[in-house]
Amino acid sequence: MTAPVNNAQLQPGLYIVATPIGNLGDLSARAAHILSHADVIAVEDSRVTAKLLHHIGVKRPMVPYHDHSTESVRAGLIARMATEAVALVSDAGTPLISDPGYKLVRDARAAGHVVVTIPGPSAAISALTLAGLPTDRFLFMGFLPSKAQARATTIAEVAGIRATLVFYESGPRLSAALAALAEGLGDREAAVARELTKKFEECVTGTLTALSTRYADAPPKGEIVIVVAPPGDAPLPSEEDADAALTEALTRLPVSKAAGEVAKRFGLDRKLLYARAMEMKR
Repeated sequence: MTAPVNNAQLQPGLYIVATPIGNLGDLSARAAHILSHADVIAVEDSRVTAKLLHHIGVKRPMVPYHDHSTESVRAGLIARMATEAVALVSDAGTPLISDPGYKLVRDARAAGHVVVTIPGPSAAISALTLAGLPTDRFLFMGFLPSKAQARATTIAEVAGIRATLVFYESGPRLSAALAALAEGLGDREAAVARELTKKFEECVTGTLTALSTRYADAPPKGEIVIVVAPPGDAPLPSEEDADAALTEALTRLPVSKAAGEVAKRFGLDRKLLYARAMEMKR
């Protein structure tokens, strides 16, 4: 189902509206129209959205909707969609991309309501365009876990994927995240993009190790995107390399998961690695 967006009166339903990630001039005319005429706007933070609405000279009713919202809040919004136009925004960028919202979309569809997307800014896509790395295939990973073991496990899961990897990160954790990526992926080419579309926009390129060193003593401010190049055509690992990786993995994982992690990392047979791991445990 589609909905008209060039009439002042919007058709009832859900409108997913991308908003600027920094520069308010990036708000599209279509997005401004939807926000100006929606009956209610579901927001992460009303203070942030109020600034955006002030920029376009309108005031609209707002309802908080975020990760901590109860099911009753979502149910209330779904009920309103039967007769009202409900706009969904995040604090910045495209809703649902590392932000809450998919459950609202799912339930709106299940209820038979119109669901319309109004595309626009996304930090992940913007960083990809600046990084100078392959974009024909990429994997968005959101934020890495904060704990070292969980972070290492997550990185190992994607080490063998032949695609550019995209992560969000905060300034205080940036250097440690880059070092963990270098350890888990090898010292690949990467880019750190921050303050995208803002006055102090920056995109720094280099190897993961070099970038980790750069930011070790000077954690940057602002929202950050890490873009990592896909793996190169590396030679098959030696038996010693596989054994070393298994030995390390067995210090933090059970046998089955350790074998699976090393298999993904090196592109080796999981069953053979499992048998080898069992020998090492004896």
